[in-house]
Amino acid sequence: MAERALKTGRDSSATTGPALSARLVGGDRRALARAITLVENHDPAGWELVREVYPQTGRAAVVGVTGPPGAGKSTLLAELTRLERADGRSVAVLSVDPSSPFSNGALLGDRIRLSDHFLDPGVFIRSMASRGALGGLSEAALQAVLLMDASGRDLVLIETVGVGQAEVEIADHADTVVLVLVPGSGDSIQALKAGVMEIPDVIVVNKSDHPLADTLAREIRGVLALGRDRSGWQVPVIRTCATTGQGVDELRAALAAHREQAGVGAALAQRRQRHARSQVLALAAQRLARRLEESVAADPSFASLLERVASRELDPASAAAILLERLPVTPNASPPRT
Repeated sequence: MAERALKTGRDSSATTGPALSARLVGGDRRALARAITLVENHDPAGWELVREVYPQTGRAAVVGVTGPPGAGKSTLLAELTRLERADGRSVAVLSVDPSSPFSNGALLGDRIRLSDHFLDPGVFIRSMASRGALGGLSEAALQAVLLMDASGRDLVLIETVGVGQAEVEIADHADTVVLVLVPGSGDSIQALKAGVMEIPDVIVVNKSDHPLADTLAREIRGVLALGRDRSGWQVPVIRTCATTGQGVDELRAALAAHREQAGVGAALAQRRQRHARSQVLALAAQRLARRLEESVAADPSFASLLERVASRELDPASAAAILLERLPVTPNASPPRT
């Protein structure tokens, strides 16, 4: 696919509103960065901007890359980005790092592996903290993907936090899911036993120069043989070595094949319906959780409620029911309605 036009306008006077949305849709990297900052800060202007540009979404190929920590996901994405750029396609990368449950801070170190692409105007890279969201996809991350799509990028790559046995949310938000495993890792063995094996469309055995790479590939194929029917799609198991680029061409071909297979007929309609449902419910749940936290923080009776639970006078489930009854029906802050 030919690369879409990428503008480099420097109009700093228009930071919100129609001017910002027009620049973003035109491919302005600074406008995209500003837009993502707005949604990260839960600024109502960010919600309005997403609403304006949403009709321009749905054109990018959205690929989610997940796997245990240390599997080499970032290095693999850097090499995949290099090949995509060599073919003239524009790329956006969203790297989600786990955030501290105490400070909400994150190292955001995944950008280090992508440093070779920082100055490439055809590559947009953004790191984002998970902010405690299950599976690592916070409301801001979901909105950022839409903004990247609307900005005219051909490919949007989402690197999730290190996946656990139940953190499979990425499957509801990406067109294609890549699971990256490495031989000789206890995390990989756990992944083979877990629900995470239900989500990938492509499986990568990275660091395939390891002596146990063949063994892991055989175990993966054995698990896949016992799995669910995937409407005619046979999940490929690809061996790569991201540091040398070995196998990344094959991975790229598998991504293209899956997008072609899943992007036609009833399969496409069903996937889009599933993604729409997941996005709406995920955003609603996260906003409700934020409202609840804000509500109890301003409620002096919450402390006494906790004391009753701690003294075994009241059980936690009953306390939770009391909190929910106090939760206002109308959110304190919401995006303007259309």
